[in-house]
Amino acid sequence: MLGGAQISAALDAAQEAGMTAISMSTVADLRVLAPDPVRGLRAAREFQPGEAYADHQRQLDQISQAVAVAGAKVARTAADIESAQAAGRTAVLISCEGGDFLEGDVSRLAEAGAAGASSLTLVHYRVNEIGDVQTEEPVHGGLTPFGREVVDECNRLGMIVDCAHATFETTLGVLEVSSQPVMISHSHLDHADRHHPRLLSDVHARVVAESGGLIGAWPSGVTSTSLADFADEVARLADLVGVDHVGIGTDMDANYRPVLSSYADFAALPQLLARRGMNETETGKILGDNALELLRRVAG
Repeated sequence: MLGGAQISAALDAAQEAGMTAISMSTVADLRVLAPDPVRGLRAAREFQPGEAYADHQRQLDQISQAVAVAGAKVARTAADIESAQAAGRTAVLISCEGGDFLEGDVSRLAEAGAAGASSLTLVHYRVNEIGDVQTEEPVHGGLTPFGREVVDECNRLGMIVDCAHATFETTLGVLEVSSQPVMISHSHLDHADRHHPRLLSDVHARVVAESGGLIGAWPSGVTSTSLADFADEVARLADLVGVDHVGIGTDMDANYRPVLSSYADFAALPQLLARRGMNETETGKILGDNALELLRRVAG
């Protein structure tokens, strides 16, 4: 979670790079996360009652204030994005990374939506009341009954359900319940020689795509050491699930050894993808059109 000055700087950088929209996220388990020398980020303690909700509200307010100061607008629909594009401005999509702030109260989703949130990442690094996470041992065996309520409410509110960080079993549970396509906002295909729990098996990626969903290719040092490597990974993902189901999920400002560390880096991607056999239409889908269409289908 960035501070107000950092949010303003990120918006300026995105505007200068010609980005139509960027996503900014609250991090629901931020207060309890700590680095583990073996397993990376994980929850080091439990929340105090009300703590997760209060911190979520603080982060939402900080994003909203910084966006207003920067003269930008929060987008919730595809029409909002298209209006920003027509005006030559960069809009902000607000996401909530982790449903920990709900604290068992599904009505808080409507509050988040009213504050501008257009997507919910169900889980993050802490195993919450919704489902299991990729980086911890399973507790629930997939999506919980409360998680099913959360997915239903996201569908009702027109919020995109994000299965990033969720286990395969949790994702399957989401797909069984959801009346709308979902996304995995930032992940990638696993490798036999450099396995990581945050990466996806071929089956995991396919079931999301076959349900009409979108996978945001993750430019992380887990899979790539250069932007060219990342283009190879994007092409590999598109070959498996189809170009209509691939986007770019930068995880900007929170990524592990990122190979795409600036919005300006997007300028290099069309040529890199063209060298891997993609035409202009296919490149356009990956660099934003697919994400726009998902938002259009879920939120309008």
